[in-house]
Amino acid sequence: MKDIRRSTCGTAARLAGTSVLALGLIAGAAQAQGVTADSFGADFSAMGQLKDVAAKGKGKVGVLLPDTASSARYTSFDEPYLKKAFKAAGLSADDLIITNAQGSEADQLTQAQTDISQGATVLLIDPISSGGGAAVEKYAKEHGVAVIDYDRITLGGSRDYYISFDNEYVGELIGKGMEQCLSDWNIEKPNILVMAGSPDDNNATLFKQGYMSVLKPKFDDGSYTNAGEPAGTWDPSVARTTFEQQFTAHQDMNAVVTPNDDNANAVISYLKTLKVPPKAFPTTGQDATVTGLQNVLTGYQCGTVYKPIYLEAQAAAALALYMRAGDTPPDGLVNGKVNDSQGGMDVPSILLKPIWVTPENMADTVVKDGFVDTSKLCAGDAADACKAAGIGN
Repeated sequence: MKDIRRSTCGTAARLAGTSVLALGLIAGAAQAQGVTADSFGADFSAMGQLKDVAAKGKGKVGVLLPDTASSARYTSFDEPYLKKAFKAAGLSADDLIITNAQGSEADQLTQAQTDISQGATVLLIDPISSGGGAAVEKYAKEHGVAVIDYDRITLGGSRDYYISFDNEYVGELIGKGMEQCLSDWNIEKPNILVMAGSPDDNNATLFKQGYMSVLKPKFDDGSYTNAGEPAGTWDPSVARTTFEQQFTAHQDMNAVVTPNDDNANAVISYLKTLKVPPKAFPTTGQDATVTGLQNVLTGYQCGTVYKPIYLEAQAAAALALYMRAGDTPPDGLVNGKVNDSQGGMDVPSILLKPIWVTPENMADTVVKDGFVDTSKLCAGDAADACKAAGIGN
């Protein structure tokens, strides 16, 4: 083989050997590039490419989930999908620790400390707040443990990477969804209340940046009226109270940007007490909850942003496995940067693309992916709307 590589002349057979070797080296180099942010799908097959990486790694992976109050996703989807992703890559169940802090920053720090004491070399954290996340990351760094921010970035933190859906693009989808809905529902002289998520959640900030990038030009040129931008929250009861106060003060309001399905449902519940009919007062949302999807089907919500969590879980697991093995993740996996405004740095990131779901594509997205139980989705008032959307037939 040494002669083949170094010879500048020789027989055709030796030249052919050189070609074969070159092709082999190219194939090997391509394989070494690893998975990309676009590799993952619903079948989890891409994780099988990481078995050598998993076998090479040392230590455990600790996953720190935040709560069950802000969203049911963490127990229903994130935890089982993360387990499935790591298992598909060949990581032993004994090398994976998943905990949920149930909304307690103190418990999340304790869980991180426990994971590290049990041999974790990488932590995936979805921080309850940036302050709490920064404390976890400081402790991890002091103990030589790598950290990945999962779904929410820790402002002022010291993580190595961040993974989430492209949250500004989530907001753009909400803004464009509102724009389309105003047209489809024939809303004249749109007067829109702009609501937001909690101000201490950087994702909420990015969501709002996204939908304001769509709506502000319309406000500026007079096509739409901005009815107000009240303080944000992720608490549906607070969102309802805020909306009631704003609606009382702005009786000509006829649409509202709501940042997620739960807040949208709180608003819709109030609108229903006022006997507001379907397709008369647009709202928006994200998370593709059963209630949110039902509101979309029945004409009370324009659409909802669907974030296939199985993509996020696989990308996070892949990144954690590369870090656990001491390898630099492939360029195709880490496909963006997100600014940590408090830390004054751009954080290398994996940013995944979400989907705007309406009755027209619901069957081919959340239903096809098994993200929602159709027996629950199509119950009660949504039954006829499901049939019209080609769901459950």
